[in-house]
Amino acid sequence: MAKNKEVTVEERLRALYDLQLIDSRIDEIRNVRGELPLEVRDLEDEVAGLNIRLDKLVSSLEVIDNDITSRKNLIEEAKALIKKYTEQQKNVRNNREYNSLTKEVEFQELEIQLAEKHIKEFKVQIEQKKEVIAETKERLKERETHLKHKKGELNDILAETEKEEQALIQKSEDYKNQIEDRLVSAYTRIRQNVKNGLAVVPIERGASGGSFFTIPPQVQVEIASRKKIITDEHSGRILVDAQLAEEQKEKMEKLFAKIS
Repeated sequence: MAKNKEVTVEERLRALYDLQLIDSRIDEIRNVRGELPLEVRDLEDEVAGLNIRLDKLVSSLEVIDNDITSRKNLIEEAKALIKKYTEQQKNVRNNREYNSLTKEVEFQELEIQLAEKHIKEFKVQIEQKKEVIAETKERLKERETHLKHKKGELNDILAETEKEEQALIQKSEDYKNQIEDRLVSAYTRIRQNVKNGLAVVPIERGASGGSFFTIPPQVQVEIASRKKIITDEHSGRILVDAQLAEEQKEKMEKLFAKIS
């Protein structure tokens, strides 16, 4: 049904309902995937974050190791100075020089004590960070295992449905190209605003599909005549009669079977 061809209201209704059935089938396929794609993305982000945290923790350990090495070097330098000053004390000429050297020795001894204190603190930090690293590695391993499992689930579903989904998306576009732009716009707007994306629904037990509001008998007769496009005053959905809906469902089931 080309857009530039004069078509009847019934043909428009059939095309709209076919489009609805195709889009609903796409919705079903995506619902099967559910939250899996989002779960996979969240897990990937979490794994990446844990790897970054682990890298930072390992880097901080290297910094602390360097600090310990620096303090050990300082201690060795201080000991060498103490030895030097002690030797010099043996050759001093007066008390002033002796006292000056004694103060230098005392200062270097304080430097050693401070450095040893820092080394002890650094070692405590190392043990704490090693515990955090172990916990982070365990968490990372668990999250990576979970991610692998979820990716497997998603890939299995994609393998089963991706080809069908892409074929249906193309069919949906084909049908939209066969329908007037104003009707496609109306259909899209309604579909976005109603529950379950149902923009075109049949009459069921005297009410529009998915609604509890009864359609007046006269309106039902007008819908069945297929002379004009009628919408549900409560939900805004486009209404078709049950017979037309059944006929188009049979047609689309054959299409879906062929695609899948």
